[in-house]
Amino acid sequence: MESIAADWRTACLTDADRALCSHAVALTRHQHDVTPADLDILRSHGFDDVAIHDATQVIAYFNYITRIANGLGVQPEAFVRPWGSGQ
Repeated sequence: MESIAADWRTACLTDADRALCSHAVALTRHQHDVTPADLDILRSHGFDDVAIHDATQVIAYFNYITRIANGLGVQPEAFVRPWGSGQ
């Protein structure tokens, strides 16, 4: 999991997982550029429309909640350890 968080592009992922990560990046950074062709890429990796819908909902939720937290200056809870710090 740490390798995915550090850089999913170099992590040991299936082609389907790599396509899903790429979709998450596109929705996060370039949402206006996402087209039906991008969804076809996910379909070509075995994702059906329900899976694409569900993944998009989760990606969008995390984008939403992160922007809310950042916009309100919410600080991470003290009990949340940085990734890779163990335990």
